[in-house]
Amino acid sequence: MTETLKERKDMDPRFMWDLTKLYADDEAWEKAFAEIDPLIDAVAEMAGTLSDAGHILEYFRRSTALERTLSNLFEYASLRRSGDTRETAAQSMYARVYGKYVNAVTASSFAEPEFLALPEEEIRKITEDPSLTEFSFALKLIAERKPHTLSAGEEMLLASFGEVFAAPGQIAENLQDADMTFSPVKDAEGKEHELTDSNFILLQNSEDRVLRENAFRSYYAGYKGHINTFGAAYSGAVKAAAVEAAARHYGSSREMAMAAEHVPMEVYDNLIAAVRKFMPAMYRYVALRKKILGVDELHYYDVYTPLVQGSTKTYTYEEAQEMILSAVEPLGEEYGRVVRQAFAERWIDVYPNRGKTGGAFSAGTYDSVPYILTNYTGTLNSVSALAHEMGHSMHTWHANRQQPPQYAGYTLFVAEVASTVNENLLVEKLLEGTQDPRERLLYLNEYMEGFKGTVYRQTMFAEFEKEAHAMAERGEALTPEALCGVYRQLVSDYFGPDLVPDEEVQYEWARIPHFYSPFYVFKYATSYCASAAVSEAVRTEGDAAAKPYLEFLSMGGSALPLDELKHAGVDLSTPAPIERALSKFERIVEEAEKTYEMIAGAE
Repeated sequence: MTETLKERKDMDPRFMWDLTKLYADDEAWEKAFAEIDPLIDAVAEMAGTLSDAGHILEYFRRSTALERTLSNLFEYASLRRSGDTRETAAQSMYARVYGKYVNAVTASSFAEPEFLALPEEEIRKITEDPSLTEFSFALKLIAERKPHTLSAGEEMLLASFGEVFAAPGQIAENLQDADMTFSPVKDAEGKEHELTDSNFILLQNSEDRVLRENAFRSYYAGYKGHINTFGAAYSGAVKAAAVEAAARHYGSSREMAMAAEHVPMEVYDNLIAAVRKFMPAMYRYVALRKKILGVDELHYYDVYTPLVQGSTKTYTYEEAQEMILSAVEPLGEEYGRVVRQAFAERWIDVYPNRGKTGGAFSAGTYDSVPYILTNYTGTLNSVSALAHEMGHSMHTWHANRQQPPQYAGYTLFVAEVASTVNENLLVEKLLEGTQDPRERLLYLNEYMEGFKGTVYRQTMFAEFEKEAHAMAERGEALTPEALCGVYRQLVSDYFGPDLVPDEEVQYEWARIPHFYSPFYVFKYATSYCASAAVSEAVRTEGDAAAKPYLEFLSMGGSALPLDELKHAGVDLSTPAPIERALSKFERIVEEAEKTYEMIAGAE
């Protein structure tokens, strides 16, 4: 019998997000959508007036009203579509609001170049005008972009191509989430299982090696069959970034991406250098995994399955909630209260269904709750993913309540800190609760998986992006063969000699949606290293560390990201935090090695 997922209409509403916090229903959304054009027009009609503080203040007020309304419309449509990517109504809503988003960006594209065309002295006087105090930091950041801002006409033209530039990512997403299907796979007993994008990692977690291998082969056969389409889509995305970077007078698309968040290029390069320095620790982990699993050859389909065979434990959603609440206790009563609120008020879309977007994310607006999508399956990894996304939502919740709209949004560079702090607190809490070697090895594996997946693997992705964009900027063709070749070599470099380089591995890059947001993935690694320091401090120092961390969550985008992290006690302008985190990974691997020897010696 084939195991099947339910249709969304058959899911229990108690475990689905309550989108009425955004709009009562689709009809209410349509009514609000019909009223967006006047807000866009109100912004557009201010063109030619931004030469004094009064008009600039009025512009900010109008643009903020537009952004909040458009954000609500966009988020509702996006969340509706995520619930079932096949639903025509949701696809239509998303496409229409995306069009309005492009219109809004185009209509407001005059603002920065018009302001920056003013003489330097005028810009300084306006920025320091008391009536604009609430926007002074935003104006300062705009002023710093002067060398890379085009004329009003050029900015409008570039903005009008927004939907075109986003098309490669949309094509890849639709192909992956809505159109691709995979052949069902059999386990060791011949039982057939449905294979989807959302349950692939669950099957890779199985202790049944036959099922893991069959799922692995079938899954990547699907990607191989569409690799030319994925290659063309990704090539288009890379070239779009390169074109914009050149137009804006940046030396590369990577320089443009880093400058957008005021993060020096050295931070990216320091990460790669530090991780490569600590590659032997990763090789020790891979060798330990091979030894514990007792396999002659370790394959890529062996890297997710639990190290402690026969102890695969599952947790109900209710148990997961209690585990997370217990883990975040060091962050204080108020933090825990909001987490309880998220569980009680249906901020979360919990279980997988047919057509649902795979993976997990947190998303919301200044006016809504920060929603969470998961594909909860009961594994420890699912519990960790829920804790991760809850961290994102708590970051958003704190920032929205402490900052005005213009400063609530935090940059991507700090976006993964709160999420991975929660992950680390969860694992540390579980380790504190047991001295049983087999159980400790299970939790140590979860910790090692965090480092492997979030530091080593994301840095590997960062190297892939760096090389792919550099190839395009050198004028080299980004063919599927070239991209697969780069990826295959990186897997070999990062996993070392104890992993068999399965032919299917080279296609994995095609399933990574973050590549369509250039130079995003390295921030997972830097954030995880920062969170390792924060979680350690919170556990050992209590309120003395929790207080500045919660203040960091409340800062939103009101300061530069490196300065915000310094407030939380982490200085990422040097490689020291990364190296300290990787040294901790070495210690965890060493403890896992000793724990396994203890288990083996007792058997």
